[in-house]
Amino acid sequence: MTRLRLALAQHDVVVGDIDGNVERILGAIEAAGAAGSDVVALPELALTGYPPEDLLLKPSFVEDQLAALRVVAAATERCVAIVGFVDRVPSSTPPTESLLPGRGDRVGDGSGHVLHNAVAVCGGGEILGVYRKRHLPNYAVFDEQRYFTPGAEPLALYEIAGVPVGVTICEDAWWPDGPVRDLADGGAALVVNVNASPYHRGKVLEREQMLRERAAETGCMIAYVNLVGGQDELVFDGASLVVDARGDVVVRGPQFAATLVVTDLDVAPHPPSGPALPVTTVSRTSAAADAALESAPLVARLDPVHEVYEALVLGTRDYVTKNGFSDVVIGLSGGVDSSLVAAIAVDALGADRVHGVLMPSRYSSDHSITDAEKLAVNLGIDHRTIAIEAAHHALLELLAPSFAGHEPDLTEENIQSRVRGVLLMALSNKFGWMVLTTSNKSESAVGYSTLYGDSAGGYAVIKDVPKLLVYQLCHDRNARAGHDLIPDNVLVKPPSAELRPDQRDDQSLPPYEVLDPIIEAYVEQDRTVADLMAAGHDPDIVRRICRLIDLAEYKRRQFPPGPRITTKAFGKDRRLPITNRYRG
Repeated sequence: MTRLRLALAQHDVVVGDIDGNVERILGAIEAAGAAGSDVVALPELALTGYPPEDLLLKPSFVEDQLAALRVVAAATERCVAIVGFVDRVPSSTPPTESLLPGRGDRVGDGSGHVLHNAVAVCGGGEILGVYRKRHLPNYAVFDEQRYFTPGAEPLALYEIAGVPVGVTICEDAWWPDGPVRDLADGGAALVVNVNASPYHRGKVLEREQMLRERAAETGCMIAYVNLVGGQDELVFDGASLVVDARGDVVVRGPQFAATLVVTDLDVAPHPPSGPALPVTTVSRTSAAADAALESAPLVARLDPVHEVYEALVLGTRDYVTKNGFSDVVIGLSGGVDSSLVAAIAVDALGADRVHGVLMPSRYSSDHSITDAEKLAVNLGIDHRTIAIEAAHHALLELLAPSFAGHEPDLTEENIQSRVRGVLLMALSNKFGWMVLTTSNKSESAVGYSTLYGDSAGGYAVIKDVPKLLVYQLCHDRNARAGHDLIPDNVLVKPPSAELRPDQRDDQSLPPYEVLDPIIEAYVEQDRTVADLMAAGHDPDIVRRICRLIDLAEYKRRQFPPGPRITTKAFGKDRRLPITNRYRG
């Protein structure tokens, strides 16, 4: 056995903040070195943030992060660093050449280049080598083939603390006969896989199972470091880990928390089973060989519902703060959706930065007002009441001549919601508060929302959360609080938009126990109407709900972004044409 001290820097970086990301990376290298680490692995595209999207089309952006890589490399006298960056190579250049600052004079010539999602292995103040991602994901939220060219250079190993180490990037590890096997066959005893792997429900278990299989197949230890943080609709959950050569998880970092996971690995020799790969020797012994850590961290996975809650908290915190806001404002209706959003906002930002607004109308029930007030007191947030009756009445009077001869209908109901939207946006403009909207996935799926009303705002915290899960999240938060932080009456009363007398959601929609499984199958699993009928769902309900989902696409395109927690969210994930006559 050979001992190597490894640091996994599951850090929260910011897309486009190259200078800030350099500071974060240098901080991780310094902390890892202070802990006696032989090598520190940082997330995929740590220099640029992930995903950089069309920033990659700006030559200056690519040049700036290439220059930044040299700064990072210079700081690796004490500890080897594996750093994600964007490599740029002239299309005529042989694949073994890398266009890094100081390695050619063609940087910035603006023509004939290809880009690679890459990692640099840095040590001794220099860039020792580059690995370019070979498998580029182009499904779900990923579109790497739009920007990057797959790597094709010969593989190589790095001897660090006497251990032959190979490097791969994210998707590379998901292929059974891919780069991990090639590196293991060539003599790697440890493969470091750097990632920007976005969260969805169940993803942690999927990753662990995949890595167990890959380690068992190759007989090679695998270290997996993942990004943490929110980026627009994506949430990255960390949960970095190490799987030993038998496929057992021996190290696991926390979920949804930026941290440096430091561990000692006792790595068994792994003779090549094929042609030996070339090895760059960095160090033959571990700097920490005589000062072993007490034990490797093995953090337990979160409960599945609590996991979703923490994803929503992290996504909200990062979206608000990374976009320069300090405070948020939420319309409090006394309903379950706004109550959950308020609780998440408090956990994300602190009670002093969350503001609630009660906006009762002529149709608001007494319990809605008292429930909203009780919630605000429980959460300790600033709250105010702005009754909308005067504005609603004034707008009805303004429209009366135009509406003459027409019976009141949904139009008059939606005016109330739009008045509330105007009031929240006015408070946002005056005080610089971001408006958090409160529509859930069940409602937005079928268009049960009002454009420029309850859909108006800056961030839609629960836009990917089905209604039944909304209730589970509320119960989970109350259980962890040890009391009814979200008032019990909020959770037991029938849900209602309260835009007309005695209104309830189930007058317009099937019960959520019926609705949510249909939405999940049609949206997330791409099941057809015929599939759903064959599965035993009521044919009339299926036809109606699927038609509503299709027709509401134009509404959803105008919704604010919100954190993705399912396998297919509206937005980056599910992209259907608005003008579309296919029904099936």
